[in-house]
Amino acid sequence: MKINHSGHHVEVTDSIKEHLEEKFSKIASHFPTIIALDVILDKDHGKYQVELITNYEGSRISTSAKNDVMYPAIASAAKKLDAALKHRKGQLKANLHNKPGATTPNIAHEKVQEMNLG
Repeated sequence: MKINHSGHHVEVTDSIKEHLEEKFSKIASHFPTIIALDVILDKDHGKYQVELITNYEGSRISTSAKNDVMYPAIASAAKKLDAALKHRKGQLKANLHNKPGATTPNIAHEKVQEMNLG
């Protein structure tokens, strides 16, 4: 998985890049079809915001988190991304299952007409 880093009012150092690689290695192994992940680090009014954007199985998934310290913000955003990817994977698997069809008429008046009330 390729991680694209960008920083707004934040310099993305080598240690930050290594931390991001470490954080998202688990996600890369669990979801091998993810090709790229965009990470945007922003500092505004003393708070760090981390935004993560990726495409997974035909849908765009993005999460963000804020914190006074950058590393907890990255961890929180990574946790949210993992949860969102698991949710999307569950939706895809649920669509593969056969749904049971209705075996009886759904409308009450149809049932009444079938009864012999004479």
